[in-house]
Amino acid sequence: MIQLKNRSISTKYHILFWLGYFSFNVVRWGSYFHDYWYSIKSNLVEFPLHILMVYLNVYYLIPKYILKKKYKRYILLLFLSLGAAYVLRSGLNYLLVTENIWPEAESSQQAFTFNHVVAVVLGELYVIAFATAIKLTIDWVQEKKRYRNLEALQLKTELEFLKTQIQPHFFFNTLNNLYALTLEKSKKAPEVVLKLSEIMEYILYEAKEPKIRLFKEIKSIQNYIDLEKLRYGDKVNVNVNIIGDIESNEVPTLLFLTFIENCFKHGARYNNHLDIEITFKKLPNSYIYFCASNSYNEFSNKVKKHGIGNANIERRLQLLFREDYTLNITTENQRYKVELTFPLYEISF
Repeated sequence: MIQLKNRSISTKYHILFWLGYFSFNVVRWGSYFHDYWYSIKSNLVEFPLHILMVYLNVYYLIPKYILKKKYKRYILLLFLSLGAAYVLRSGLNYLLVTENIWPEAESSQQAFTFNHVVAVVLGELYVIAFATAIKLTIDWVQEKKRYRNLEALQLKTELEFLKTQIQPHFFFNTLNNLYALTLEKSKKAPEVVLKLSEIMEYILYEAKEPKIRLFKEIKSIQNYIDLEKLRYGDKVNVNVNIIGDIESNEVPTLLFLTFIENCFKHGARYNNHLDIEITFKKLPNSYIYFCASNSYNEFSNKVKKHGIGNANIERRLQLLFREDYTLNITTENQRYKVELTFPLYEISF
C-alpha cells in the first residue's frame, strides 16, 4: 500500500545529531588546547546557542522569508540574530568559563573587537550552514520519495479507472445481446445468462487484483467466446491457440478482453461468416505474444468507433510497461489483426 508520510525528522535523530556533533567538538578542541575540561565547559555554553540559531534559521527564517523570496529581510534578521548570539556567547564564556574569551588567538584578545566578532560569526555561520545543509538534503530526499509515491499513486488510480471503464462497457454490450435474444424468445437466453454470470463473477471478484494468472484470464476469454457463439451460432468460427506454459505467469487483468470483444463487435456485424483466430504464445524471454484477427469486409465495415476500446488498452500498456511493449493493429487481406507483446509477471507466492 502506498503511504504519504509526514516529512518531519524524528526527535531521536535530532538528539543523536547534536550529541554526535557535541562529542566531536569536545574531542577536537580538547585535543587542540590539551584541556578537555575547558572544552566541555565552553561547548556546554556554546551548543545551546548553536541549536537555537540552527532551528531559528531552518524552521523560521527560511520558511518565512527565503521561501517567500524576502531575501533582504532574511539577511537582516539573520545578522541581527548572529549579533545577539555573539553577545550571549561572549558574555556567558566570560562569566562561566574563562576571562580569555579567545584562547585560540596568538595573543590576548578583547571581546567586541573586529577580529573576534568576525571569527565568532563565521564559526556560527559554519554551524548553521552545516546543519541546514543536512536538513535540506534530507528534505530533498524525502520530497523525491514523496513525489515518487504520488506518481505511483496517480498511476495506480489511473489504472484502476481505466480498468473499471472496461467493466460497464462490457456488461452494457453483453446485456444488449441478451436483450436481443429475449426479444426473439430464443432458447439460448438461459445459457447466455449462465455464461454471463460466470464472467460477472470473474470481473467483479477475481479481476479486482492488478494481476491474475494467465490461464484464468484465458479461461474468462473462453467464456466470453462461448457467450458470443451462443449468440451468432454457425455464423462464427473461433480458433484459440495456446503455445507454451501458461501456468507459471501472471498478466494485468482485463487486458485482452477489449480486443476479443472488437473481433465480434466489428467483425460479425457486416459479415455473413466471421472467422476469428486467437493466439497466446509464451516467448522464451518471459514475454507473451498475443494475436487476435478476424475477417474484415473493407467495403462494408466502415464503423465509427465509439467508447474506450483500443485507446484505453494502449494507455494502460503505457502506464504498466512504459516502452517495454509492442502493439500493432493492421488491416491486410481483408483481415483485421491486433498483435501485442509485453513482459509477463512471475507468480508471487
